[in-house]
Amino acid sequence: MTSRLNPYISFDGDARQAMEFYKEVFGGTLTLNTFGEFGQSDTPHSDKIMHGLLETPDGFTLMAADTPPGMQHSPGSNFAVSVSGDDDAALRGYWEKLSGGGSVSVPLEKQMWGDVFGMCTDRFGIPWMVNIGEAQG
Repeated sequence: MTSRLNPYISFDGDARQAMEFYKEVFGGTLTLNTFGEFGQSDTPHSDKIMHGLLETPDGFTLMAADTPPGMQHSPGSNFAVSVSGDDDAALRGYWEKLSGGGSVSVPLEKQMWGDVFGMCTDRFGIPWMVNIGEAQG
C-alpha cells in the first residue's frame, strides 16, 4: 500500500449517518467499525463509530469517527489530516517532522487495533493523525 493523505472528521455521535450520507453522494465502499468491536462493548458509546472509511470510485478517501468519550467535540475544528500506509520508515519520518515544534496528544505507539498510531498538532496549529499498518505480503 502506498501512503495516503486525507481528511479525518470528528462527529458528535452521528458519524454513521454522516458517512452513509457521503456514500450516497460520492458512491464507493464504506467500512464502519464501532467502539464495541474494539473492546468497549459494555459502554454507552459501544455502537458509536470508532473509525469509518469511505473509498470512492473517483479516488476520494474520507475518514471519520464519533468523538470519543472524555474528549470535547468542537464544531469548526473537528477535523484532522490523516497520513496512513505501511511504509514504516517514511511514516515515522513524517511523524517526527510534523510533531517537531508542535504538541503530541497521542504518542506514536501500537494501539488496540494493532497498528502504530499517533496524533499531534504541528507548529502551525494543524492536527495530524499518523497510522502505520502492517505491510501486506
